[in-house]
Amino acid sequence: MLHQNYMSVYTSIDENELKSFLANYNVGELVDYQGISDGIENTNYFVNTSDGRFVLTIFEHHSFEEMQYYLNLMHHLTDHGVPSANPVADKQGHYLSHFKDKPIALVERLNGGSTIKTTINHCQQLGAAMGKMHTAGLTYGTHQENPRGPAWCQHTAHKVIDKLSQSEQQMLDDEIHFQKEKRHAELPRGVIHADLFRDNALWDGDNFSGIIDFYYSCDDVLLYDLAVTANDWCVNDDLSLNQDKVIALLSHYNRYRALQENEQTYWPAMLRAGALRFWLSRLYDKHFPRDGELVHTKNPDEFKTILADRIKHSDRYADYWI
Repeated sequence: MLHQNYMSVYTSIDENELKSFLANYNVGELVDYQGISDGIENTNYFVNTSDGRFVLTIFEHHSFEEMQYYLNLMHHLTDHGVPSANPVADKQGHYLSHFKDKPIALVERLNGGSTIKTTINHCQQLGAAMGKMHTAGLTYGTHQENPRGPAWCQHTAHKVIDKLSQSEQQMLDDEIHFQKEKRHAELPRGVIHADLFRDNALWDGDNFSGIIDFYYSCDDVLLYDLAVTANDWCVNDDLSLNQDKVIALLSHYNRYRALQENEQTYWPAMLRAGALRFWLSRLYDKHFPRDGELVHTKNPDEFKTILADRIKHSDRYADYWI
């Protein structure tokens, strides 16, 4: 009944344990289940029952309290018409329970898969979904600061800077100082996804299925979330920004949350902030790997290139707007 691909299994669940877990839900009988090969932070399984298709996740690095925030947010967004994965409540109305002293949850499985090559159409549909997400998040009552916000960037920069070349050290130090004022600007804030890369959105053919993996979500500058997304979805082969894709993303976003005039002023700075955050996280993972890490470390040079481009073309990218 278990079909297991190569996967990052940190906590295994056998058939009898899974049946016992599912007995707490109104989801029918177990048909089969399969390990998901691209799990990085957590243990994931596809679970098929007589009543539907689901994703089972055992959370390896988040506390029970943290997961309450994420799962309640996911339900809130789905309840407000945001195309996203909806957690399933058990018979007691809870989205979260314990398995081997770790949080575990069942989430409805969306149709389709992620895309590698992005198009104008992808950026339009994603922009609309982000506009809906940011607007719906304004009414979410629980707040959580960004654990990888400006303070984390400064702290992580101090830890990795000695590992870099002299030119890289100068670039990092200059950007940290540049962002001290920019990241604290008075800009619209709310719930952001904070990690909406291509692998965290699903497509059924050319149609958008929804946003997944909200496990970096937090409160921060909404424009920063758009910048993180644009840096991955709206790029040319050389990682420079594609103007048509950026405008497609922002114009369709604007239909659901109107962008403000001062946000255009800070757009180049937020593009740089998004590149800095992921350059730093990849540098940290490279130079301070976790014990027992089973997945390959992503190359930090990609985001060094992105950051260098966003710095060099800041004036040009200010005009990549609606």
